[in-house]
Amino acid sequence: MREFELLTSIELSNEFIQHHKLSFLYITSTDCSVCHALQPQVQKLMMKYPEIQLGTLNAQEVKEVAGSFSIFTVPVLLLFVEGKEYIREARIVHMDLLDEKIRKIYNMVV
Repeated sequence: MREFELLTSIELSNEFIQHHKLSFLYITSTDCSVCHALQPQVQKLMMKYPEIQLGTLNAQEVKEVAGSFSIFTVPVLLLFVEGKEYIREARIVHMDLLDEKIRKIYNMVV
């Protein structure tokens, strides 16, 4: 499975988004059971999309994440193309639908 790069500040996350054509952020929280259950599924899914760079932020450790990305719950999954947000999924994520959305964008960009 693919690993997520740990981003420990808003500045690092913004740099991560700007420096990669395709970037994906997984925003989580330490005590979130849904986050921990969903992450391996997302990692497995992202094996199909090797050009997408993966990053993760912990909303408890990086408090500014809520304001910076308008996050009201976790987990939140964000896909950026050339710095612009294209996909946002939160809390309960249907993996088949997420795969379909990512595939459409991925096939246009790569």
